[in-house]
Amino acid sequence: MHDMLLIALYAFLGAAAVGLLGVGALLALRRRSLTVSLAVVVSVAVMAMLAGTLAVAWAMFLSAHDLKVVTTVVAMAAVVSLAAALLLGHWVVARSRALTRAARSFGEGGSFAAPSVPPTAELAALTRELEATSARLAESRDRERALESSRRELVAWISHDLRTPLAGLRAMSEALEDGMVDDPDRYLRQMRTEVERLNTMVGDLFELSRIHAGTLALTRSRVSVYDLVGDAIAGADPLAREHGVRLVGDGIDPVPVEVDGKEMSRVLGNLLVNAIRRTPEDGTVAVSARRGDQGVVLAVTDGCGGIPEEELPRVFDTGWRGSDARTPPAGAGLGLAIVRGIVEAHRGSATVRNVQGGCRFEVTLPAS
Repeated sequence: MHDMLLIALYAFLGAAAVGLLGVGALLALRRRSLTVSLAVVVSVAVMAMLAGTLAVAWAMFLSAHDLKVVTTVVAMAAVVSLAAALLLGHWVVARSRALTRAARSFGEGGSFAAPSVPPTAELAALTRELEATSARLAESRDRERALESSRRELVAWISHDLRTPLAGLRAMSEALEDGMVDDPDRYLRQMRTEVERLNTMVGDLFELSRIHAGTLALTRSRVSVYDLVGDAIAGADPLAREHGVRLVGDGIDPVPVEVDGKEMSRVLGNLLVNAIRRTPEDGTVAVSARRGDQGVVLAVTDGCGGIPEEELPRVFDTGWRGSDARTPPAGAGLGLAIVRGIVEAHRGSATVRNVQGGCRFEVTLPAS
């Protein structure tokens, strides 16, 4: 028993000495290639075994021949192990370099394409993460391009919409100033109409800027959806009569919600005005409210004839008008963007889909 403990001690001391040297080598070479690190690890393992074996052999006073045999066997094992480690390190490094080249491609603005060589489990996991990151970056670039396009369109259309009424106001004011008008009251009424239009546009821009800046302050209170929809219908009824459109409430449940009444009235008002202006004469705009699985669903269905499927994802984008017209009823393209911003500020969602003869806007709000 004493001899076995002594042998174990000699083997431990010899292997520990080599292990300490290996730790120092790894620390010194930690910035070098993975091939070098693998070679050091394998060399340490083999040399530790060799050192332990030789320490035990010397302690046991083996013959010179036996000691030579043991040393030769362990040395050959070390050579073979080191060669295998170098080959393995080269294989792993080649795959990591291929992954680096693939990662560089999407880092420069392209899309990530996984290398065709079979990776290790760790590199395979890293490849999946890079593929997911590439997909998210592609979506982000697409959103950025869409937002930039919307901003350019908005600036172009807003500048046109502002220039037109301002030019009209200037011309009418000059005509009034020069006394060239036979009916001043008509000019004054027209000027008031243009001023109201400009005021509405500036108000929408201010509201949208607050939404984008995240400074839209909500004063929540518990209200009934029935009251919200009723007030919105009453406010939009004169415009519906002017356009010859029937405005009806279809299945409105008295469901309570915690919302900012003023902002939600603006949401419903924007949806109703949009629906009325795009519904032909003698058409119908229907408003409904019901409790759904995700919350309270407010819906406005119009008779516009539908929206092209490729345009549906852009309906709530800033500056989207649904047509190239730059005069009413196309509007400034802000109303639906404001709708989405206010609804999302209430932790809800706004969607649109085509239905028979028109489209259906749905606003989902958390129920109280």
